[in-house]
Amino acid sequence: MRLLDTKDAENLLVQEFSQRNIPPYAILSHRWEEDEVTFEDIKNGNFNQKKGFAKLEECRRRAREDKYDWVWIDTCCIDKSSSAELSEAINSMYSWYQESAVFYAYLSDLEDIRFLDQSKWFSRGWTLQELIAPRHLLLFDMHWRSLGTKTEHGDKIARITVRFALIVTASVGCRSTRGYPEI
Repeated sequence: MRLLDTKDAENLLVQEFSQRNIPPYAILSHRWEEDEVTFEDIKNGNFNQKKGFAKLEECRRRAREDKYDWVWIDTCCIDKSSSAELSEAINSMYSWYQESAVFYAYLSDLEDIRFLDQSKWFSRGWTLQELIAPRHLLLFDMHWRSLGTKTEHGDKIARITVRFALIVTASVGCRSTRGYPEI
């Protein structure tokens, strides 16, 4: 597992850890947007001018404030040029989420918690496992202001995810195999 150092505010360092030596870490969940910082960008030193650099820096700053020296961000901790590494990372993500000390959900399109159900973050394929696996999930708005925890907003999150599940199952004509009516 590769993690991004948060201690050095001036430089970006990605370090690889063996399964037995992984330190406490934060994870960032986010929607990929235009011009994200990649593993290759960090390796080549071409990251400062990328649009995604501000998000990466805000995540590192938050992790430092929360006393975490390491953070995992999919866009820059996975070498996507290696199909084997990408496959291994995808297969490991649930356990990485579970084992994280804290999980930051950055809702880049949300300014007010009252409109949580309108965030596109919930329409991503990874959202369900990201809600289930982590022990401590913190929600942040587009300005990196804390919106609270998944526990505090559990009822609202449950309604949102059920709604998306119903949309998905209805759109594929899902039928129950146990004799229940079609959804």
